Amino acid sequence: MPGRNFISLSVLLCLTVAVCAQTEKIVAVRMLDGKTGHPIETANLLVRVDRQETVHADWALANDEDKSEPSRKEEKAGKHRTEDKTATEPSEEKTVSLKLPPGAAIVSIHATYDGAMKTYVNCDSAKDKQAVDRWYKIAEILATGVEAPNGCGKAKAAAKPGEFVFYVRQQNWHEQWKDE
Repeated sequence: MPGRNFISLSVLLCLTVAVCAQTEKIVAVRMLDGKTGHPIETANLLVRVDRQETVHADWALANDEDKSEPSRKEEKAGKHRTEDKTATEPSEEKTVSLKLPPGAAIVSIHATYDGAMKTYVNCDSAKDKQAVDRWYKIAEILATGVEAPNGCGKAKAAAKPGEFVFYVRQQNWHEQWKDE
């Protein structure tokens, strides 16, 4: 019967589309200063999945506006962004979207500053004697949201479903010296 094959094919196509739509994993990442809780704007995220060594900075989705340059409205108003991103005043939530591979189960995220020459210290491992990667379940981030521990201060922020919130601080002089 030709009608039966058409129905079977239609059901299979619908299931395939539904599975493909579910496999795309978009996570909103919000980075905050560990001491002040102020948002830090960056697109320089170093992302690793499933305990692999490969770092993917290219998974951060480009924003509509290049935030490194003042916008036309800011130029007309005489307002310019400061170079020190940690001095950002609290404002609307600043997030970067990550498009993660479908099969990924856990993620570790770091960020850079100073023209991508230095790496922020993640506050979830700030009290450890050595730098330690913390891994977070992507399914948990998507379902309920995850706020990483803040070992740098008392700042707190709630994560929404699909959002990963983590706290950072710039390297101190000793950490910079060890990196050189």
